[in-house]
Amino acid sequence: MIILGLDPGTATTGYGVIRYIRGRVSGVCYGTITTPAEDAMSRRLLTIYNEIDEVINRFKPDEIAIEKLFFGRNTTTAITVGQARGILLLQAERHQIPIGEYTPMQVKRAVVGYGMAEKKQVQRMVKEVLRLDHMPKPDDAADALGIAICHAHMRGGL
Repeated sequence: MIILGLDPGTATTGYGVIRYIRGRVSGVCYGTITTPAEDAMSRRLLTIYNEIDEVINRFKPDEIAIEKLFFGRNTTTAITVGQARGILLLQAERHQIPIGEYTPMQVKRAVVGYGMAEKKQVQRMVKEVLRLDHMPKPDDAADALGIAICHAHMRGGL
């Protein structure tokens, strides 16, 4: 099974592709989709739409895992992240790919074993679990891999 993990954002959307076979996971690919701040929001969302379509067509994931919207103090950020998240959900539905949605705390608990883990702890565990040569960078891509690992974990396999 191929799982595509997604960490939504308007400036940067992280993606991570993992292979999940008989309770074991391995890394396939990871990266980010970035959009220039000076572009109109409609253009930024179109960029995310087109680029995630390319990722889906290239890796043909069986399932998609996406981070649930974490509503903090910055309402403007939450709204723009929500718009990017909507684009990602739309593409998943368009491609008829089942979706799993997870909170940051669920991801941390699944990857590190502790829901209040720090970002660096999650990155280190992602590296170890996927047996990568180096820590995945940038953070958005590492987070997306963590979301994909969480999805595999929630399926009962890790």
